[in-house]
Amino acid sequence: MNLNEFGATCVHAAKGMIPLAALMMLAFALGTLCKALGTGLYVSSLTQPYLSPALLPALVFLTAAVVAFSTGTSWGTFAIMIAIAVPLSQSLEGHLALTLAAALGGGVFGDHCSPTSDTSIITSMATANDHIDHIRTQMPYALIGGALATLAYLVLGAIYA
Repeated sequence: MNLNEFGATCVHAAKGMIPLAALMMLAFALGTLCKALGTGLYVSSLTQPYLSPALLPALVFLTAAVVAFSTGTSWGTFAIMIAIAVPLSQSLEGHLALTLAAALGGGVFGDHCSPTSDTSIITSMATANDHIDHIRTQMPYALIGGALATLAYLVLGAIYA
């Protein structure tokens, strides 16, 4: 590879990273916006009469999984869900570390299963596999892990409530 090819390759690689950098920037901006608007406090005030601390980790995990699956980003989900889950856990006097772990785990789980996830797209491209085939083959394993994680959050939520 000569110097011109090396430079062209570096520029091409940098162009590929721009959408990921923009996604990260927007995810953190959304998290800051949720915090500034008091979204977590608002949601906790709405759900406090109907939600128990024992169910909170499992529900946060499932909600984060749905958000991440829908958006295709774990980092965006972290920004949204942490801003909501932390005040909710504090207002319900739930186990904060467990609720935070549920938000992070649900974000990663949903992102892993999402066909719009950048990591799934990059993985299928890097392995020269059909994208939808890649999603279909990893989905059964991910769903088993997600079901076991939900069960674990239910059990741990009941123990630490």
